[in-house]
Amino acid sequence: MAHLHLGSLALSSVACSQPARVAAGAVRGADRRRAPRSAGAHASARNARDPGAPSLRSLPRGSGQACAAPATGGPAPGPVSFPRRLPGRSSHPGTAMALNNFLFAQCVCYFLAFLFSFVVVVPLSENGHDFRGRCLLFTEGMWLSANMTMQGRERFTVQEWGPPAACRFSLLASLLSLLLAAAHAWRTLFFLCKGHEGSFFYAFLNLLVSAFVVFLVFIASTIVSVGFTMWCDTITEKGTHRSCEKYQDVNLELNVDNSAFYHQFAIAQFGLWASWLAWLAITTLAFLKVYHNYRQEDLLDSLVHEKELLLARPASRTSFQGEKSAVI
Repeated sequence: MAHLHLGSLALSSVACSQPARVAAGAVRGADRRRAPRSAGAHASARNARDPGAPSLRSLPRGSGQACAAPATGGPAPGPVSFPRRLPGRSSHPGTAMALNNFLFAQCVCYFLAFLFSFVVVVPLSENGHDFRGRCLLFTEGMWLSANMTMQGRERFTVQEWGPPAACRFSLLASLLSLLLAAAHAWRTLFFLCKGHEGSFFYAFLNLLVSAFVVFLVFIASTIVSVGFTMWCDTITEKGTHRSCEKYQDVNLELNVDNSAFYHQFAIAQFGLWASWLAWLAITTLAFLKVYHNYRQEDLLDSLVHEKELLLARPASRTSFQGEKSAVI
């Protein structure tokens, strides 16, 4: 009987120390995602080797041999860092579709700006050639009689031609709009075919360039519209015709070819204002792109922070539950 009593006490001490080792092994193996072996599995294995040994359940609860909770000295799981999304191909299908639609809208606006700028450059160049370098805009003149005694025939006399800088500025603004629209259209089409997204710096630079072109084209459109209106008011003030268009068929005897000046400047006005609207749409899209990138960066930072907090809480709960199960 004494021998049996000593064997039960030794088995009780082994059973108390065995869960501590199992719990420590479970905490160390949690990072490897392995299922921890319970204390009952070790006890059943020992009972299989020694059938005469009593089980853990047969031990009295108040035997005075308390099992201490295992001390886990391992480091706590730290926060998981997630890399920031770099500019490039989008992995989400919805985001990729929205990006393609945005790039397609930009490409269409650039193509329209290129087309309207080309419509402006051609007639302004022709008018400069027809008027031999003279500028029609803001020209001052008046109708005078060819003979003071005969009031039948009148002749238009130019008092002062318009400043050449007005026509040159409009032509240069149209050329700049043409070249920039072509370059940006090619770049946007390349991004659309490759499915890539530009960086935040490129979007901000595009916004600045678009705003500058909008301002430039608006000034050129205003100069052409106001200058051509002054010319038409001057030529129709005391003339025989009330329509400026009809003076294309009249030889004004100004040593210039005025057979198409009205159509040339009418087309130039339309092209400039249409180009201004296209660049205004481009600037709006560029602003939306910059604003979206700015909001997306803040949103990603907040999402990463919240995800780190959510991942840290279940890790602490898992370690606490492992210690609790080891004690039980």
